[in-house]
Amino acid sequence: MTLPGSAGPLPHHDGSALHAPQQVDPGAEARLRLRVPAVWGRPTRVWLRSIHDGEPRYDPARNLGETDGWVWWEAAMTVTNPVARYRFLIEAGPRYWSLNAQGLFSRDVSDYADFRLTTFPAAPPWLRQGTMYQIFPDRFARSAASAQSRAQAHPVPDWAVPCNWDSTEVEGSGPQTPYQYYGGDLRGITERLDHIQALGADVIYLTPFFPARSNHRYDAATFTCVDPLLGGDEALVELVEAAHARGLRVMGDLTANHSGEAHEWFQRALADPASEESGFYYFNADHTAYESWYGVRSLPKLNWASRGLREKFVLADDSPVARWLRPPFNLDGWRIDVGNMTGRLGGTDLNHDVARLIAGRVRSINPEAALLAEATNDAAPDFSGEHWHGAMTYSNFTRPLWSWLAGDASHVNFFGTPLPGPNRTDAEDFLATHLDLAAAFSWDVRQQNMNALNSHDTARAATVMIDGGQRLGALLMFTLPGVPVLFAGDEFGLKGDNGEFSRTPMPWNDPGRILTDLRADYAALTALRREQPALTGGGIRWLYARGDVLVFVRETAQSAVLVVVARAGAEAELAAGVLSEAQLAALAGRPAYVTGEVTVALSPEPEPEPEPAPEAPAGQVRADGAGGTALICTRGPAAAAWVLPGTRVPGPRP
Repeated sequence: MTLPGSAGPLPHHDGSALHAPQQVDPGAEARLRLRVPAVWGRPTRVWLRSIHDGEPRYDPARNLGETDGWVWWEAAMTVTNPVARYRFLIEAGPRYWSLNAQGLFSRDVSDYADFRLTTFPAAPPWLRQGTMYQIFPDRFARSAASAQSRAQAHPVPDWAVPCNWDSTEVEGSGPQTPYQYYGGDLRGITERLDHIQALGADVIYLTPFFPARSNHRYDAATFTCVDPLLGGDEALVELVEAAHARGLRVMGDLTANHSGEAHEWFQRALADPASEESGFYYFNADHTAYESWYGVRSLPKLNWASRGLREKFVLADDSPVARWLRPPFNLDGWRIDVGNMTGRLGGTDLNHDVARLIAGRVRSINPEAALLAEATNDAAPDFSGEHWHGAMTYSNFTRPLWSWLAGDASHVNFFGTPLPGPNRTDAEDFLATHLDLAAAFSWDVRQQNMNALNSHDTARAATVMIDGGQRLGALLMFTLPGVPVLFAGDEFGLKGDNGEFSRTPMPWNDPGRILTDLRADYAALTALRREQPALTGGGIRWLYARGDVLVFVRETAQSAVLVVVARAGAEAELAAGVLSEAQLAALAGRPAYVTGEVTVALSPEPEPEPEPAPEAPAGQVRADGAGGTALICTRGPAAAAWVLPGTRVPGPRP
């Protein structure tokens, strides 16, 4: 695989509007564009290789002409299958090159990383354009009324260990971990909407709000009401109405893989092996044992082969999937917990059937609702775009980012692995891993995947990363394709070495618990993303990945955003042909966002060299028609983003 470095620009294609249609119908013709930098070499011929009913087909591309040092090619294919897979085959001199979503290869490669174009309905635009703010309700805020009632010795549930908001330390592991109760509630969130909106976040993602016997509430005791400890149904209605009045969305969190052992369905199933609810779960032959999530007995696993479960969980009007999307609650969508395990047990795999069932029901109620699912592994095989709009996954962004920005992190939980912490890797490994695990997503799904520095289930980025690393990672989170996700407390630099310890109560009343105030940074980054269409729909072209530095550009025809992130003092040379003259000139201006010290030195455009002989090897750097070069230098950890002119395309836009 060829990765970007100082050798020069490479042939490029992505799923953005510069290169591909954004919506296609079955049987339609799709016109797809490839761009080849003149400094790389001039292809003799280019083919579009597409897969139709499992069989490859080759269609010739035509040369559209040259603009700003790029030669553009276009080919057409008929979209035969719901997921149309394709790559480009480039003949240049005596060599053949394959370009897929993972990169440029001088050998044959698996179809797994081919580009994908889908015919499924598009996700609601607000999802990919939004910034998500994740809230763990028990730890976000107590409402004024709740604080008063607690002062009057308001009783706490029998399972709970009462904790003082500002003085009781969170227990990261131990017998009290799931039972520490701080008393945050939904009205406390409503009272803090100004804070969320000031950060620029516009999608609130709530972890579960159903009654349970734990602080995390993933062990639901019922799906029929909001936990009274959180304020009950009325508090959720008030929160959603107040959020909608401000133009904010609210998403819930639903456990489709399991219920809690206290759930009414499971209690009936335990009591009566002949009950309908007994079929909702996996019991052994004599009804003395049952399957559960990871062997945790408080989380019995749901059996999706049961028609009764499908009716009660999804299809019925009062089902958990349906009820909370309707008035008076009007949630804007769901995040499905443990989506990768749902419907799977041993030789049984109903995962996609369940996803299809839930998605169909959600869209029948509200076509503008969002549907995300958790998948902690290589998520792409389960995310075609047919059902889930995007994945809450750590594999293609969070994990490699932790490794690249790792500080003294040998004591953190590295996503459940037995490793003591992340390996410290270089930029080349970050990019290779990112491309490897993002390539098999369609462009549409990739833009709706959740990009998080951390979450309620992980260590905090501030604990994992080098000093200042959270700011560097935040710029990547906001500028790479995907939906940026803040976990409440990120804006205050809160720490934690595992998921439970990360669930720290917000430091509303104790400024001494604010470790690093990042509110201005997050507000600036949300504004940049909101104002620049290239960051919510533009293509991505990697320009440099070496050692301590990553550089890429997000592109549309109207404007572009160039991003540089360095974890230490370093230099990155952008070779001739990487940017147009107009873009280079803009790079000399003031960044739209900067942290740390970044300088740019530009060199003039080199004199054109003679056209090489046809047999000259492709990939050799030349300067025919290319612009000048840029040397980006940082002093210590630093990052910056510049707004540049857009990318010109010859002829009519695709």
